[in-house]
Amino acid sequence: QVQLVASGGGLVQPGGSLRLSCAASGTIFGSNAMRWYRQAPGKQRELVAGITSGGSTKYADSVNGRFTISRDNAEKRGYLQMNSQKPEDTAVYYCNLGPDYFENAVFASWGQGTQVTVSS
Repeated sequence: QVQLVASGGGLVQPGGSLRLSCAASGTIFGSNAMRWYRQAPGKQRELVAGITSGGSTKYADSVNGRFTISRDNAEKRGYLQMNSQKPEDTAVYYCNLGPDYFENAVFASWGQGTQVTVSS
């Protein structure tokens, strides 16, 4: 019923940039927080960035200052601009929706995500 599709991943050199997109359907997009997560090989999924329905943003320490999260409620899309990329950013990236004030809850299945590989 609630479906999110992440796209825009690929291969990028260290120091380079990528912009990921998140397309939503079957949900009232603007009333919920939109968050980006990533999972590296052998690692647990981690929260990378979030933006609430009111536009407040939050970033993991590892990406703060390099990544920017945004949303377009009319188009029901979210974005993650990733600059100054590091090899440590290599992971499968996922987007999801959840309550503004409870980061542990998500409204959709994780899907396949989009692969980001940072390597020279």
